[in-house]
Amino acid sequence: MPDVNHLGLSESELERLGGLWTAREIAHQPAMLRETQKLLMARRTEIEAFIGPLLGKSNLRVILTGAGTSAFAGDCLAPVLSKRLGRRVEAIPTTDLVSAPHLYFEAETPTLVVSFGRSGNSPESVAAIELADRLVKDLHHLVITCNADGALAGFGKAPRGLTVQLPEPTHDRSFAMTSSFSCMTYAALAVFSGIEAMDGRVDSIARATEAVIANYTSVMQAAAAEGYERVVYLGSHIFQGLARESGLKLLELTNGALVTMFDSPLGFRHGPKTIVNDRTLIVVFFSNNAYTRSYDIDLLDELRRDNDAARVIAITAQDGVGLAKSDEISILGLETADDAELLIPFIVAPQILAFFESLRLGLRPDKPNTSGTVNRVVQGVRIHELG
Repeated sequence: MPDVNHLGLSESELERLGGLWTAREIAHQPAMLRETQKLLMARRTEIEAFIGPLLGKSNLRVILTGAGTSAFAGDCLAPVLSKRLGRRVEAIPTTDLVSAPHLYFEAETPTLVVSFGRSGNSPESVAAIELADRLVKDLHHLVITCNADGALAGFGKAPRGLTVQLPEPTHDRSFAMTSSFSCMTYAALAVFSGIEAMDGRVDSIARATEAVIANYTSVMQAAAAEGYERVVYLGSHIFQGLARESGLKLLELTNGALVTMFDSPLGFRHGPKTIVNDRTLIVVFFSNNAYTRSYDIDLLDELRRDNDAARVIAITAQDGVGLAKSDEISILGLETADDAELLIPFIVAPQILAFFESLRLGLRPDKPNTSGTVNRVVQGVRIHELG
């Protein structure tokens, strides 16, 4: 039987390098997006029956929550969902909800807590829900998880809760979350934007993601070989959350060996730009919105004039960035798409870069932290009793 390839490497070679699960999980994201949409369509009536009455409340508050990568899914979605729903949608990490519940929960405000979790076993995930149940009178839970056996899944019980269980392969076995992030993000976008409407969009998103993997894996591998010491990710509005997730992937898979930073193109000028030197790679996510994109282009032009960075790469669904083709990652078929649909194909190149940076440093991507001080499911968290 021929050896299967992921990211240009055979499974036998990936297993030897300690990166089989990471590579496989990055590569199977297009398939998992399609499987996630099938799952949502099969449960569409049930999901809409749960969500619909809640959205009928004009004063509904929606909290998108999780820890680490799961929290960044909320960062990516909150602005766009708030606009679409005409409701108050906030991204608040479980790590904030647990440490300062008195600042975040509102007893008299009807609230839907949307909890993201790969394993669903992080101590803060469970504690945040328990605190919300205690402090908010009219509370409902939507759990989006990749692990049917996780503690989080049990909180989505009728009539005040619902659990959306994603396809089992999205329960990433590698250290860093990849397909779990993309599919949880997609699932929430579909649930609140219209599951049936997204049924006509998922294939375009999946094909664009496939094209990034097929066309730019070698580009990201070559970029890793350049040996950059600092990597900066920049994105406006929802892409700032994606920039944060991109930086975390690099930090996790290199075990902290590379300096990473995220910001918005406008915010970057206000001090953070001092990080740039001749060993810095800057990656800019470009909006499809013409107005927002004008600020992205302004920053890119400024970086080119400065000529301080070792390299600038643009991730864009539209032409006209003005960089050499070798420095553009083109997202095919989504030139007129809403920015929210770009989240998934945009994240893949940073994931691939982080994977090859890990290999370049002689680490094992599936478990890059050899000291055991950082774990796939967080450990060592003590939840204190609220007085």
